[in-house]
Amino acid sequence: MIRSLYNWTMRLGESRYALYALAIIAFIESSVFPIPPDVLLIPMIIALPRRAFFIAFIATVSSVLGGMFGYYIGAVLFDSIGQPLLEFYGKAAQFEQFKDTYNDYGAWAVLVAGITPFPFKVITILSGSTGLDFGVFVLSSVLARAARFFVIAALLWKFGVPIRTFIEKRLGLVFIVALALLVGGFVAVKFF
Repeated sequence: MIRSLYNWTMRLGESRYALYALAIIAFIESSVFPIPPDVLLIPMIIALPRRAFFIAFIATVSSVLGGMFGYYIGAVLFDSIGQPLLEFYGKAAQFEQFKDTYNDYGAWAVLVAGITPFPFKVITILSGSTGLDFGVFVLSSVLARAARFFVIAALLWKFGVPIRTFIEKRLGLVFIVALALLVGGFVAVKFF
C-alpha cells in the first residue's frame, strides 16, 4: 500500500497538475487541512530537481496565502463564537492576559510553527483570534515557510539522486519517520 501511494505521488509530482495540487494542499494546510505540503513537495522535487526552487516558491506563496486565510478564520470566528463563549464561562479577562502575552511573542510562535512539523494552522488561527499585528504575522509567515521549503528544495536539489535511492530502498522506514513527525506535531499542539 505504501509503495503504491509513493508511486502515485511520484507520478503526480511529474504530472502537469502537480503545481496546482501543491498550491491547493499548501494553502489549505495553513488554515484547516492536517496533512503538510511536504508529502507532495518532496516527491515533486525528487522527480523534477531542476525546478526545485520554483516548486519551493509555489509552496511558500500558497502556504502564506493559506495562513492569511487561517488568520481571517481566527479573527472572524473568534468575534462571532469565541468571545461569547469566553464571556459565558467568565474567562474573557484571562483570555485578554493570554492575548497580550501571545502578541508579545507571536512573531516567534509563527516562525517556530512555520518551520517545524508543528501544525501551522493552529498558529495562523490563534494569531487571528488574538489580533497579532497582521504585518508581523505575514512577515513571520513568509520567513518561516520560505526557510522550510527552500531548505528542503536545496537539500533535495543537491542530494536528490542519493535521497531518492534511499527513500525507495527504505520506504517503510521513511513512512514511519514521516508519520511520527506528523503525530509529534499534533502531540505538541496538546502541550502548547
